[in-house]
Amino acid sequence: MAITSVAGFMASLDNLVVTTALPSIREDLGGELHDLEWTVSAYTLTFAVLLMFGAALGDRFGRRRLFGTGLVVFTAASAAAALAPGIDTLIAARAVQGVGAAIMMPLTLTLLTAAVPVARRGMAYGIWGAANGLAVASGPLIGGSLTEHFSWQWIFWLNVPLGLALLPLARLRLAESYGTGAPLDVPGTLLASGGLFGIVYGLVRGPVDGWSGPVVLTALFSGGALLVGFVLHGTRARNPMLPMRLFRSRAFAGINAAGLLMFLGMFGSVFLLSQYLQGVLGYSPTEAGLRMLPWTGAPMIVAPVAGILSDRIGGRPVVAVGLFLQAVGLGHLATVITADASYAVQLPGLIVSGVGMALYFAPASALVMSSVVPAEQGIASGANNALREVGGALGIAVMGSIFAARGGYETARTFVDGLRPALLVGAGAVALAGVAVLLIPARGPVGPAGPPSAEPAPEEGRAPAAVAG
Repeated sequence: MAITSVAGFMASLDNLVVTTALPSIREDLGGELHDLEWTVSAYTLTFAVLLMFGAALGDRFGRRRLFGTGLVVFTAASAAAALAPGIDTLIAARAVQGVGAAIMMPLTLTLLTAAVPVARRGMAYGIWGAANGLAVASGPLIGGSLTEHFSWQWIFWLNVPLGLALLPLARLRLAESYGTGAPLDVPGTLLASGGLFGIVYGLVRGPVDGWSGPVVLTALFSGGALLVGFVLHGTRARNPMLPMRLFRSRAFAGINAAGLLMFLGMFGSVFLLSQYLQGVLGYSPTEAGLRMLPWTGAPMIVAPVAGILSDRIGGRPVVAVGLFLQAVGLGHLATVITADASYAVQLPGLIVSGVGMALYFAPASALVMSSVVPAEQGIASGANNALREVGGALGIAVMGSIFAARGGYETARTFVDGLRPALLVGAGAVALAGVAVLLIPARGPVGPAGPPSAEPAPEEGRAPAAVAG
């Protein structure tokens, strides 16, 4: 339990830990807005597109063996990121980090399931999920504190001793296990990877090169074509990474659309707001991380209440209310933010957004699992978490493009001019996520919800094939 929880914490932490370090990275290594976007998106994008492939590799070649491989890649890439002499090298190291996390992360829960007796799995899943939720909540604060008191490189050095300590423990204490040995979907992985890279690259480069530029248009059109190919592949292949027939279910389609849109609005907003708190309002990295806690940390406090509510009235209304609350919170921030706004006027928006995010996280996993038959819960869980990560990468690209088109880093005023419309778009995306949830067929209570980022306990003897924090 300790080995898998710490590994999950490391992978989840690196989603948001870099956000409060971005101003320091920009000052030290240089780079423009699109470079900062890739510093975050290079990790989330490779994590997302290789997540289900990593789980399949573990099932086929040995979960403990592949867990160790992913841990080695993640740890080495963390050291490379800390030693990066320039922004391009840092982006490349972050992409390799995402590869390691995609191999390591989905195997943590299956390894934990194999190690814990059935009667104690509920407690083990809860601790595992709490560790992942803590990583998401504390990411901006940990990143800010390490950046301020040491240097931004320490947000990556932190992973190295943890990884080196886990490697021999994993070898000695984890039992090897295998899955069904289903064929690997290499074509599907290549189509998804190429398509998403093209779309994100086009969105990131659009404000720089012009939306009618040949490189941007080529990236967008080729990315779109590859994604269409991925969809067609998912309808015709015998063992696709993501069977498109699952989306015939309104419940499955609705909760996955909601997850993608929610992470789009949330990640893009955190990316820009963390820079606003430091670059415009002058807070230190630690102070910025602390001021983000009412938003990012709320799930740790509100999740139990959300779980009780979902037990009584069902997960659908709880998730929908949570998404609409987060949209209201982002909309409030967009209206009150100025070049000299006090923290007091921002706090209501941060609290409302945090409560909304907590109401989403707790029952959403149960809605995903209840939208498919038990035999397909592993695929459904992996698909949902992959789409969330894709939403995060798209959110940074889309909201960063809006920020660049309407503002910039030149002055505090230009930063606010770009931030406001970007936050409004983020609020709109999260509101659309709420609408998507309302389209899910109404059902009774879906059962207990776990902690933030946790999956509900799977059926006896098996675990979801892919889960990400």
